[in-house]
Amino acid sequence: MSAIVYKLLTTAEWAQARQDGVYTGSALDRTDGFIHFSTADQVAETAARYFVGAPPLTLLAVDPERVEAELRWEPSRGGALFPHLYADLPLAAVFAAGELPIEAAITADGLSAAVTDLVAHLSSSQA
Repeated sequence: MSAIVYKLLTTAEWAQARQDGVYTGSALDRTDGFIHFSTADQVAETAARYFVGAPPLTLLAVDPERVEAELRWEPSRGGALFPHLYADLPLAAVFAAGELPIEAAITADGLSAAVTDLVAHLSSSQA
């Protein structure tokens, strides 16, 4: 398995994806034309910047080798390369998912810490 990538989304979006059998992206993803992912080193900052105060959240651990289209590594925040998927995400590529405690999203520090803990947990369930 190549390096794991992570997708933070609302729990409602994840429930819809499981119902549909595919994840088509968030409203922002669809506006931008690709699904935003983060690496383990990036996802806590992504959470703190964009998801504080959000509804219940779920973190997906994705195996890039199971994604049917190529991930593009493109510059974003501060010039860092972030993985982007210009296609729908097949659910078979998601090897683990975990919900974040609702109270974690109240502050950036709380959310960042909860995401860091969940990344460690999900990465240990790597197939």
